[in-house]
Order: sequence, then C-alpha cells, then structure tokens
Amino acid sequence: MENTWVANHTVRSDFDLVGLFSQSKHPALLCVVIFVVFLMALSGNTMLILLIHYDVHLHNPMYFFITQLSLMDVMYISVTVPKMLMDQVMGVNKISAPECGMQMFLYLTLVGSEFFLLAAMAYDRYVAICHPLRYPILMNHRVCLILVSSCWLLGSVDGFMLTPVTMTFPFCRSREIHHFFCEVPAVMKLSCSDTSIYETLMYLCCVLMLLIPVTIISSSYSFILFTIHRMKSAEGRKKAFATCSSHMTVVILFYGAAMYTYMLPNSYHTPENDMIVSVFYTILTPVLNPLIYSLRNKDVTKALKKMLNVEFVFQETIK
Repeated sequence: MENTWVANHTVRSDFDLVGLFSQSKHPALLCVVIFVVFLMALSGNTMLILLIHYDVHLHNPMYFFITQLSLMDVMYISVTVPKMLMDQVMGVNKISAPECGMQMFLYLTLVGSEFFLLAAMAYDRYVAICHPLRYPILMNHRVCLILVSSCWLLGSVDGFMLTPVTMTFPFCRSREIHHFFCEVPAVMKLSCSDTSIYETLMYLCCVLMLLIPVTIISSSYSFILFTIHRMKSAEGRKKAFATCSSHMTVVILFYGAAMYTYMLPNSYHTPENDMIVSVFYTILTPVLNPLIYSLRNKDVTKALKKMLNVEFVFQETIK
C-alpha cells in the first residue's frame, strides 16, 4: 500500500478541482452568493450554540443535541467552502494529495457523525413524547454524552475506513476532479485500476451507515405519531408535532441528498447533478438548520428576544 502511495505522487502529487464556478455563466456573482450563504451558516449556527449555552432554560437534552448539530454544520461547511472561495479569488484550482485526503476524512467523519446524531435526536424526541415521566432518567446527562460520543466515534470510523483506501488507488487518468471538493465518488473516477469490489464494499458500508439511523428514526417517529394521535390536549399535540416536524424536515433534506450521492448506481450520476446535490447538503443544509430550529421553536425565539432585549437595555444604560 505504501509503494502504491509513493507511485501515485512521484510524477504529480496534486489534483485539479473543476468545481461549481467552471459550470456557471456568472462565476463572480455565484462566488458572492456562496460567500453570503457561508457567512449566514457560520453566524446562524454560532448564534444558536451561544444562545443554548447561555440560556439556562435551554439546558436540556434536545438543545444539547441541537448544539452538536450546529457544531457539525459549522465544521463541515468550513471544510469545503473556504477552499472553494479562495481558489476562485486567487485563480487557482489545485489541491495536493495530502490536503485532498484530509478534506475527504474530515468530510466523511462529520457527515457520518451527523447521520447518527439525527438518529439520537429522534430517539430523544421518542422518549420525551412517549415516556415523559421517565425522560429525566432515560435521557440524563451521562446518557446524552455517551450518545454524542458514539455519534462522533462512528462517524470517524467511516472516515478512517474510506479515506486511506480511496487515496491509495493509482490515479493514472486525468487529475481533474469534477467536483468542488474531494468527495469519494468523484475521486474514485480518476483511478485506472478496477474499483468495482471497493465500490461494492463502499455501497454496503453506506447502506449500513444510512440504514441503522433510518431504522431508528422511522421507528421513533412511528411511536411518536401514534402517541400524538392519542393525546387529548390539542395544545400538547400541536407542540409535539411542531418539534417533530422540524426534525423531520432536517432528516429528509440531509438523508435524501446522501442517498442520492452514495446509494444510486453510477448510471444515474452526472458531474453536474452530483455537484448540485452536494451543494444542497454541504452548503444549504447548514444554513437551513438554525432557521428550522429557531423560527419554528418558541423556546429559542423567546430566548433570542430576551438576549436582544438585554443587549438593548445595556446599550441604553451606557448612553
């Protein structure tokens, strides 16, 4: 494996990222739009993290998981977008093999972790709605830490499994990656060796990575919907449904795009479609998550108004 790695980099050790801007008629405008979206994602998720940290009323398991989701979103949008924007501004589209491998590993780890985190969040909602009296015991701080740590660990396993194997294949075709970052399927297309066995194993791995969380999520929400249907209080039904629908919106957006990328056969893929789908869950989802969880959540909007009022009073006092 080490000899293969050396052979790959003896002549040329970098790749060319043929990204979004090469497909656009107005690359400068697209660059500005993506930069604005990137800033919105960073500010929105950072604000949500700080809001949950400083407001004691939001110190419960659901918001602890939302904090982790926002942290993952900030990290994985930062893995891909700054490099893409800098390349456009500098007029450079190269990425070295070590940088490509690191980007691939971080991306796989963060996305894999988010798969399992969304499942943990679904289980949290199941316990809160179906077993409210036992909720403080079943979802105590220790359990939450174990669940979150497991999500990060399982995500890193995905990164450690796929990245070294992908990067040690011989790349003797064009070094142009038809993507805006080093995503596994896009890099694999450059290999001149037979990758069919690896692609089958990767497919099975991705099926497991998706199947386990999807099973937990679908089971949790089946019980939740049954419990909501039996609720006598209209206000209770409305609150439970609002909380769950927010989470389900995030799940559908994220898992739908991931299933397209990693589970559909190659015949359904084109470089242009792959990039569009990747934009959806690497750039747009991190922007949408804080909006979904704040605008549709009365506790978060109340805490935000409280924080803004405190800042306003503080400024008035200084004047």
